[in-house]
Amino acid sequence: KILFSENPGIIIQIKDLKSASKILKENNIDFLKIGSITNDRTLNIKHQNYHSSLNINHLRDLWFKTSYLFDRKQCGEDHALERYKKYKETELKFKFPAHFTGKASQYQIDLNRRKPSGIKAAIIREKGVNGDREMAYIMYLAGLDVKDVHMTDLISGRETLEDLNLIVFVGGFSNSDVLGSAKGWAGAFLYNEKAKKALDNFYDRQDTLSLGVCNGCQLMMELNLVYPEHEQRAKMLHNGSGKFEAGFINVDILKNDSVMLKTLAGSRLGIHVAHGEGKFQFPYSEDKYKITSKYSYNSYPANPNDSEYAAAAICSVDGRHLVMMPHLERAFMPWHWPEYPQDRKSDEITPWVEAFVNAREWIKNKA
Repeated sequence: KILFSENPGIIIQIKDLKSASKILKENNIDFLKIGSITNDRTLNIKHQNYHSSLNINHLRDLWFKTSYLFDRKQCGEDHALERYKKYKETELKFKFPAHFTGKASQYQIDLNRRKPSGIKAAIIREKGVNGDREMAYIMYLAGLDVKDVHMTDLISGRETLEDLNLIVFVGGFSNSDVLGSAKGWAGAFLYNEKAKKALDNFYDRQDTLSLGVCNGCQLMMELNLVYPEHEQRAKMLHNGSGKFEAGFINVDILKNDSVMLKTLAGSRLGIHVAHGEGKFQFPYSEDKYKITSKYSYNSYPANPNDSEYAAAAICSVDGRHLVMMPHLERAFMPWHWPEYPQDRKSDEITPWVEAFVNAREWIKNKA
C-alpha cells in the first residue's frame, strides 16, 4: 500500500543499512526497506507466500511497444519499427580526449570572469530563435566578448560586423519555420542590401570564423556559405521520420580540419538534438565534403534525421566555417548531460567548451 500511495516520498540506494537506519530514526523519518540490488536483469517480487520473477528486458519491450504503436501513426511503419528494434542497441558510450581534464583552468577559463578579454564575437539572431542565451554563455565562458546582434541591426546598418572575428547563427525556429526552416531568415540577408553587404564583407575576410547550429546550420546551408565553390548545393531536408526529433545522443568527432573541432578528433561525446529539418542531403560523394562529426550509429533513431553519410556537422575547405545540427551549446556542463561518465563527476565543464577555446586562440593568433 505504501508503494502505491500518492504521498510524497523518495527512494534511496544505500550501502550501510544499519547506519542509514540510525540516521533516519534519529530524525523521526519513517522508512521501509523495499528491496535489494542485483546484477542480473530480473526483478524478483516477494510478499508473504507470493513470489514472481520478471524479465526486465521483456518488460521494457512491453513498455516501449506503446510508443511504437504511436510512432506508426506519426512516422510510418518503417521508422517506427526501426526505433522499436534498435532502441536497446544504441547505447550512450563516451570517449573523452586524452588531454581533457574537466577543469576550467586547463583552458585559462575564469568561471567568474567580469572583465572583457578584447576578443570580439557575436551571436546573430532572428525573431523566433531560442538558443541565443546558452550560446552567448558558452562563448563568454570560453573567453570571448559576446555582442548580441539582431537582424534588425544588420538590416538598418547599425551593425556591420567589421569589428568581429567570430559570428554564430543560433538555433531555434526563426519566423516559426514558415516556408521552411531558415528560409525567411535567409531572405532577410538576401533581400536587404545592408545586411547582405555586411555578411558578404565578413566572409570575404580571412581573419573570421563562423558557426551555425541547428536553425543557424540550416541558414548557412541555405545561404551556401560552407561550399560556395560547389555547383550543386547540399540541402537540409525534413527528417526521414517526418516528425520533430529531440533527444540526447552520441556523435563521433572525426579527424578534421575545423578550427573549432580538430583537437577533439577521436572523441565520442554526448549532445542534444532538437529539429524537424535536419537531414543533410549531399549531391556529391562523401570525399567532396569535410565531415567533422557523424552520428555514432548510422541508422535511425541514433541518426535522428537519416542524414546521408550519418553527417552531424561539416566545415568549409579551410576549416573556418562550421555547421552542425546538434546543440553543443546545450551540452557544455556535466549536468547538461542526462548521462555522464561516473568517473568524471568532478568535471567543471565538458569537452564541448574546447571548440570555443580553439576559436579564441585562433583569433588571438590572427591578431
